[in-house]
Amino acid sequence: MRKVLIVIVLLALAGVALWGALGGFERVTAGRIESALVDRGVPQPVAECMGARMSERLTISQLRELERLGEREGEAGLPASTVEFLERLRSVEDRELIEVVGTSAAICSFSAG
Repeated sequence: MRKVLIVIVLLALAGVALWGALGGFERVTAGRIESALVDRGVPQPVAECMGARMSERLTISQLRELERLGEREGEAGLPASTVEFLERLRSVEDRELIEVVGTSAAICSFSAG
């Protein structure tokens, strides 16, 4: 019985590793980014494009920093306009994050339109 359990655990771990190697983690992250952008009013085709680009180019910690933009102390909820979003984005001290979000928004807006 113990050997069977060990084999099952090893197969499960191999399956998760294979899923991750085939891009499973990126797809999940891209989907979450897309959903968050759509919830904030970004058109679905643009959000889908941005989600894919940002999940490939940003680390999980960078994505979490971006997620916290709407939760900063002294600021009202979500940014109400593009200008307010850009002001909040400038407060982030991660140049790569700013570059990826900016280029993704520009490229995806023009390719979807």
